[in-house]
Amino acid sequence: MKLARPDVFHPRIVLAGCPALPEGDGDDAGLTAALRHRGLHARWLPWDDPATLTADLVIVRATWDYTERLDEFLSWARSVPRLLNPAQIVEWNADKRYLDDLRRAGVPVVPTRYFAVGERVVVPDGEVVVKPAVGAGSAGAQRFVDASEAQAHAAALQDAGRAVLVQPYDPRIADGETALVYIAGEESHAFTKGPILPPAGESPVFEETGTYAEESLSPANPDDEVWRVGRQAIDAVTRRFDIEPEELLYARVDVIGGPRDPRLLELELVEPGLGFRQLDQSDREDAERRFAVGVEDALQRFGLGPLSHRGR
Repeated sequence: MKLARPDVFHPRIVLAGCPALPEGDGDDAGLTAALRHRGLHARWLPWDDPATLTADLVIVRATWDYTERLDEFLSWARSVPRLLNPAQIVEWNADKRYLDDLRRAGVPVVPTRYFAVGERVVVPDGEVVVKPAVGAGSAGAQRFVDASEAQAHAAALQDAGRAVLVQPYDPRIADGETALVYIAGEESHAFTKGPILPPAGESPVFEETGTYAEESLSPANPDDEVWRVGRQAIDAVTRRFDIEPEELLYARVDVIGGPRDPRLLELELVEPGLGFRQLDQSDREDAERRFAVGVEDALQRFGLGPLSHRGR
């Protein structure tokens, strides 16, 4: 382990969790060691801890209650002096209406209709998924074969002040979603997320804190056509916000389908699980190292250096 030099500036770095899971679910457990190996000191704090506002850099990682406290969370994000991912991207990505932006940018997206609060919801024929436009961990998402039940669920979400998305159910989801992970704008690794939503009329099973639905994860080796969808999504974001790819410290692109007509289901830029635990030890350490290098590069961009020279 490389020890920090006393004559070098050591920025205060926070990995932001939430009160229910202040250090996440354990998937990111190796990040503090990876950062320390590069002489960077980081600690976990709930995002609403006032100390986050005095940190030199805050990295959003497990802020999984933000959907219930959206205005407060976005106000906090805008108040953090240096945030990764950047606050403007967090705000855009927090509402799944971004799917329409990606579609218009040419990314192949699962067909999606958006209905604002108070807008009449139209449910197409066949099985559908109804979910809140601002949501995480599958909370509020359900499958329906009965249009009246789907509309009733949508109305309940709208009555609670939440906009709604309606998507046709794609049976390929039975094979799971492919989660493509990008670190500092580059392809890193992938894993499979087993089907989360149970059959129509049933609700997902949530972990003990109720923060997110239980998931079945496994390693994946996606086809090039699937990775291409991920790259299209990353490129669309960098063009939209006029940033370089490396300014996205992390991204997860969830895709359904294989090499034939893969479709983006979600683009996660706020607080995605990155599936480090799905990698073997060597690959996990390499991915965590690249994450730490991405943080180091971000600090340099923010002018929080110079740091001592370290080989990569």
